[in-house]
Amino acid sequence: MADLSAEVLDDRPPPQAADFVAESGAGIALRAARAAIEPDASPSQSLKILHVFRAPVGGLFRHVLDVARGQVARGHRVGLVVDSTTGGTRAEAALAELAPHLAFGIERIAIPRQPSLRDMAAVRQVARRIAAIAPDVLHGHGAKGAALVRLAPRRDDAIRVCTPHGGTLVYAPGTHAGGFYRVLERLMSARTDLFLFESNFAAAEFSRTIVQPRSPVRVICNGVGAAEFAPLALAPDASDVVFVGELRLLKGLDVLLEALAILKRAGRMVHATIAGEGPDALQFKDLSKRLEVADQTRFVGHVPARAAFAMGRMLVMPSRAESLPYVILEAAAACMPIIATQVGGIPEIFGPQSSRLVPPDDAAALAKALGAALTDPAQLVRAAETLQARVRAHFTIDAMVDGGLAAYRDALTMQQARQCA
Repeated sequence: MADLSAEVLDDRPPPQAADFVAESGAGIALRAARAAIEPDASPSQSLKILHVFRAPVGGLFRHVLDVARGQVARGHRVGLVVDSTTGGTRAEAALAELAPHLAFGIERIAIPRQPSLRDMAAVRQVARRIAAIAPDVLHGHGAKGAALVRLAPRRDDAIRVCTPHGGTLVYAPGTHAGGFYRVLERLMSARTDLFLFESNFAAAEFSRTIVQPRSPVRVICNGVGAAEFAPLALAPDASDVVFVGELRLLKGLDVLLEALAILKRAGRMVHATIAGEGPDALQFKDLSKRLEVADQTRFVGHVPARAAFAMGRMLVMPSRAESLPYVILEAAAACMPIIATQVGGIPEIFGPQSSRLVPPDDAAALAKALGAALTDPAQLVRAAETLQARVRAHFTIDAMVDGGLAAYRDALTMQQARQCA
């Protein structure tokens, strides 16, 4: 596989579909055999695609919905298999809106988060769904979804596609779940016909820490839609900064709270809005009190991203780990000033501006960046305009959907070549 470790630090577009293909002996034949693909599929080109994933929440959920809508709009027949025990009212509404447009509908089954004997029942149900619709493409998202499509039987001419979405990569080393999924990924690699990653970082990290894929590898970046570039109107009571994300230690909210305390001791009161829910919410609220910044922070719970952006003049994302986060793409599209950490695929979004990113887990560095931004807000606005133009050029839903479909076609052609050999 090609070297995937280099960061994108200039103004070239980030790595996309054609940049990273693990060529095997069939690779040259693939290039010669592949015919031109029209943007919209004719009836003879229409693919039957089944997406399998666990939780209908977060960036993974948004990604699958956007991809499914785009595939349907291009004439393909699509179905979803998703967990029935998670999601809540927002997920139910989104799935209900999408369902009438899906040729194969939405199957809700119980998919446990942690490894369990109940996984056997989930595999059987996925297998029944595969037998019923005979898909050309089985696309598993996240650690659990990717495992299910590769454990279930398939037709010989179908392909299994894996998109980890961070998935296995975010499980802490040494944990039972992390160890289980890493071992499973190594075993399942041979049953994978195509790996899709949303960032150069995720592809490199997967290869480094889990397994070197032998199947084709493509980097298809997440993308945002045209409506997300509309101007953002700030709320009258907008705070200095806003944090948007899941309230867990991985997202680094504790580092932001410590940075607020540093600035307060230096005589600068910075007010923050915290939008999100998660398992460490109480821990963060207690920390804000211990650091004596509770009067500067407001926790507002879950708020849709764009509404949350309006609650602050600047987005702060102090994550300890990320792949290619939607929240940064969405904020950049809205031309919102952003301070973020230099982790995962975030430098790929910022490109030539990646030197502005701050190191993770460093409250002093974050406080310094916040202080500088508040002192010279005009400079941060100019940087936001530059980043918005980069996202508009390189991180779109259309590019994401078309890149994924092209990767499917390549993998299907390779599958057919192997069968004819």
